[in-house]
Amino acid sequence: MTTAAIITAAGRGLRAGGALPKQWQLLVGQPVLEHTLAAFAGMRLVLTIHPEDRARAAALCARPMLVEGGASRAASVRNALEALSGQGITKVLIHDGARPLVSAAVIKRVLDALEHARAAAPALAVTDALWTGADGRVTGTRDRAGLYRAQTPQGFDFDAILAAHRAFEGEAADDVEVARAAGIEVLIVGGDEDNLKLTYANDFARAEAILKGR
Repeated sequence: MTTAAIITAAGRGLRAGGALPKQWQLLVGQPVLEHTLAAFAGMRLVLTIHPEDRARAAALCARPMLVEGGASRAASVRNALEALSGQGITKVLIHDGARPLVSAAVIKRVLDALEHARAAAPALAVTDALWTGADGRVTGTRDRAGLYRAQTPQGFDFDAILAAHRAFEGEAADDVEVARAAGIEVLIVGGDEDNLKLTYANDFARAEAILKGR
């Protein structure tokens, strides 16, 4: 099995605040992306970037192939998949660049599942009560049975996910949505509470505490 990892980092991450997009901000003295890339050491790496970030990405690390992203996450991933096409890749992991705390155990669970499935992704079952709301008031409740919080890396048979992206039109929340639109069954493997996605400014403090505790 020849596996590549695509790290998505072409977004601007404005909700996190700061002078730089969140993937380029410092976390325990290193850019967020440096932590993320380190988690996939030993794999063929592709990093999707915003055109304005090419010099910064090249200075960060010479190892990943740099691919400019598209107008959406799905378009960025497709660009990366196309760049890998014809290079003998059989399996691919697709991971959010803003998830720098992914563990080796989560990555292994996805890879192990790909030994007998075309797609697998980590997730955590929803355990909190779920409400609907409007204008600052609760308007109803929702059953949480069968609901999961999706994480990455999401893993796929390379040819299958490339064909799925080529056929997909429009926006997608993640690559599992693209895969399912193509009729690909996706296995759920165990996620990790520490595998948070940096979205808001206070997420950095939580991530820093986790890293210092490792």
